[in-house]
Amino acid sequence: MAKEIEKSGKKYFECEECGFIYKDRKIAEECEDYCKKHHACNTEITKHSIKI
Repeated sequence: MAKEIEKSGKKYFECEECGFIYKDRKIAEECEDYCKKHHACNTEITKHSIKI
C-alpha cells in the first residue's frame, strides 16, 4: 500500500518501491504493484508523478 505523505496541508502518496510521489492513491498503488512485479518502473504510470 502506498505511503501517505502530508506536505503544506496537502496529502500525497509515495510508491514505497521507487519513491515516486503522486496526488492520487490509486496511481501510487498501481506504480507500487508494477514496481514489485517487474523490478522496474512503467513510464505510463510514472508520467503522473509529481515533485514536492
